[in-house]
Amino acid sequence: MQPQSLELSGIGKGFGADDVLKSIDLSIRPGEFLSLVGMSGCGKSTLLRIIAGLETPDRGSVSIGSKDVTDVDPSERNLAMVFQSYALYPHMTVRENIATPLRMRRLSFAARLPLIGRMIGDAGTLREIAALVEEAAETLQIGHLLDRKPAQLSGGQRQRVALARALVRSPSAFLMDEPLSNLDAKLRAHMREELTGLHRRLGATFIYVTHDQLEAMTMSDRIALMSEGGIEQLGTPDELYQQPATLTVARFIGTPTINLVPVEIATSGRISAYGHELDLEAKVQAAGQNAQPATLGIRAEDLYPAPDGLAVRILRSETYGADRFVTCHLDSDQSVRLVMRQHAGDTLPTGSGDTLRLRFAEQRAHLFGADEKRIEVCARARVAA
Repeated sequence: MQPQSLELSGIGKGFGADDVLKSIDLSIRPGEFLSLVGMSGCGKSTLLRIIAGLETPDRGSVSIGSKDVTDVDPSERNLAMVFQSYALYPHMTVRENIATPLRMRRLSFAARLPLIGRMIGDAGTLREIAALVEEAAETLQIGHLLDRKPAQLSGGQRQRVALARALVRSPSAFLMDEPLSNLDAKLRAHMREELTGLHRRLGATFIYVTHDQLEAMTMSDRIALMSEGGIEQLGTPDELYQQPATLTVARFIGTPTINLVPVEIATSGRISAYGHELDLEAKVQAAGQNAQPATLGIRAEDLYPAPDGLAVRILRSETYGADRFVTCHLDSDQSVRLVMRQHAGDTLPTGSGDTLRLRFAEQRAHLFGADEKRIEVCARARVAA
């Protein structure tokens, strides 16, 4: 199969008074694994359906390779879609489910009928379909299940059958709409490995919709994080984690959620929190005569105890294997919660009600202005007392 690029230009879509998609521009590279991620209602599934041809955009165009397919019927786009519900035919065996798209494309209506088809069907075509079904089943390690029906399969096995049914068509791209959301946590982790392995083996273009940022971070070459019908940021998983372009991206990407502290930027660019000047400076000076409000984002792994840090009081401590997550609030503002990641073997006080002072790694801090857009910062040299 030859992987294809996809190009979305100025895609807009509304339902009634609601503008669901707002002028989406997106280029997807041949053979890329790109995830569309965001909260429910952000427009990611609608965008996927527009790519598939199941929805018609109000404006804009969709191209596959060099061909404009905006007005092309879904069946003519050579795209394979895998749904959250698997959409298997319960009365058919696994073999028959996988073969269905090939039979629909390659056999006449009469040849698809159970009795007549045996008499008039093209034996060569039927052998070719059978060989392709066996090959797809072998790729997804479900060859031993071909004669079972969906009711006899586990959730993970049904998901592999749905993938095999998509794979057998040799599509230009795979479109996947939250295909793992019905599985339990352990099986989801296993299927993530299966999907990334399949992508590597096939070299095909994958477009994957999910609301689970962990799925997007562990599987994707690039992520398009969507919010309110637009793309907040497009980049690699590392780029979205290390350099979030907006406060929305910073909040969405990362577990636990990024710590947020209200700060002020002086006209000189210096940053202060609750009247205390931080060893941090905005590279762009604040406009106007007064200090400007902003938000400082700090990842849990970038907080550490220090005698000259901000005073906090511990609320709870939770241990997950090798990591301990300590939740606390600022003494100066109890509405601000901070989560610090520690090694589970650390001997620092972590009991409820204990007090600490915390600093953060200035070179890894994230600053967002009043418009919630990223502001670049630099660490100031600390002056010895």
